[in-house]
Amino acid sequence: MNYRSVGDLSFLTNKHVSKVPRDVELIVGIPRSGMLVASIVSLKLNLPLTDLYSFQRNDDLKKGNTRSYKHNELVKPWDAKKILLVDDSIASGNSMRAAVDMVKQVFSGEVVTMVAFAQRENIGSVDLHLETVEQPRLFEWNIMHHRLLANACLDIDGVLCVDPTHTENDDGPNYLGFLQSTRPLFIPTIKVAHLVTSRLEKYRGETEEWLQRHGVEYGQLHMLDLPSAAERRRLNMHSKFKAQIYHNDPHAVLFIESEEHQALEIMKLSNKPVFCIETNEMYVPGKSLPAIKAHVIRKGLTLKSKILSKFKKLIARFAPIAG
Repeated sequence: MNYRSVGDLSFLTNKHVSKVPRDVELIVGIPRSGMLVASIVSLKLNLPLTDLYSFQRNDDLKKGNTRSYKHNELVKPWDAKKILLVDDSIASGNSMRAAVDMVKQVFSGEVVTMVAFAQRENIGSVDLHLETVEQPRLFEWNIMHHRLLANACLDIDGVLCVDPTHTENDDGPNYLGFLQSTRPLFIPTIKVAHLVTSRLEKYRGETEEWLQRHGVEYGQLHMLDLPSAAERRRLNMHSKFKAQIYHNDPHAVLFIESEEHQALEIMKLSNKPVFCIETNEMYVPGKSLPAIKAHVIRKGLTLKSKILSKFKKLIARFAPIAG
């Protein structure tokens, strides 16, 4: 599972933005995801920006009032002599080819094509790319709408909707009010294989009603069959329950969890990738940076304990002599 975040994208543009030809006068983004990359590139190079459809219509270029751009004299997109046509990624190449065709129907200048993420077999389909990332790949900006959700498990609170406040989480009337009126966060556009939540089974009716009202499609809804929230806290079942559901489905390839500590625990128990909403990180067994950090910290603490132990033994050995 190859994952890239907006932070990764910003880092890559810093590293490779010098590849953009110096005589490019205008950045044109392919909606929607290409506009994210195009915006970052245009801001860092201080170049004017427009989208593909505004370019096709030759709409006036929009400008802010806080600073001037390079090529600030450009009023119409077609006045540019060279443009950079940008998308976030390339797979089959159909989207980029269609965009180039649209541009060349109305524009006689030079077109340079760029994507942030390419694959080895299609690098030659564009003029510039920032990084080679093979399939399967997910991006922070498309993860809740990717076809992989058809084989994924999703948490509810903190993912599909906001988390309850301390007052709302009373396992009583306040919580019932939360279940009925909580605000949606990220509603997937793909039918999800599993919704896996630490909510109690006794709240299934309210949960199903909210999901239906907000258009969430799913295969199965898994809830904890315990009598109370107090019992759930006593057993500390959150991560174990989620990891078991995830592990038991051999077709499930991704879990999306809201909280970092649960995400790391689910990854460890299931031995499968987990994406964390809280940190925008993909935690992969044996590869995740947080897991490596945790290992280093544990190793460091162990070494520290050993040194302290030896030091104490040394003190104890010579203490009688000092006396």
